[in-house]
Amino acid sequence: MKTKVIALDGSASGDVELKDDVFGCAVRKDILHRMVEWQRAAKQAGTHKTQERGEVTGTGKKPFKQKGTGQARQGSRKGPHMVGGGKAHGPRVRSHAYALTKKFRKLALKTALSAKQADGSLVILKEAVVKNAKTAELAASFAKLGWTCPLIVDAKLDEGFTRAARNIKHVDVLPEVGVNVYDILRHKQLILTKAAVDALQARL
Repeated sequence: MKTKVIALDGSASGDVELKDDVFGCAVRKDILHRMVEWQRAAKQAGTHKTQERGEVTGTGKKPFKQKGTGQARQGSRKGPHMVGGGKAHGPRVRSHAYALTKKFRKLALKTALSAKQADGSLVILKEAVVKNAKTAELAASFAKLGWTCPLIVDAKLDEGFTRAARNIKHVDVLPEVGVNVYDILRHKQLILTKAAVDALQARL
């Protein structure tokens, strides 16, 4: 399919050919959901921890004699049923990450790109380069183009453009190798440079 290419000032800058097997896949929400859950699980710190019975500070002495007190027999004050005792089956420090096949991850990225193309949120930019690395000027250009929450992807990031964009609210700039399903879906617009399109189509 052919798509128009624009410059940062909004002017037309030719066309680009998008491959149907990358930008024209069926939009399957189940695939996108699984991929987002996989990414969010991998980002979890997994540092939650409680003290279990063997980690609670205290004596191991029998708290009172076995018989004659009228109370239930106890062997330790560290049990989970005792005040100040350890937590039974509490959370431990661990990784929440799990495996997804490369084939599935590639399909999920294609599906996310196709979803943006299908709902008209995909924009092809000639190049993400600015002469003056001024945040105000770049923000004005984005406002003129109607980009309220864009993810901008380039094959090789321009230092001036990245520096100017990083202080604009709701704007993220990523290299092509770092593009992912979660970031694509949480932004309203996906802005790909021509170089990023070529790199993505070659990789996928």
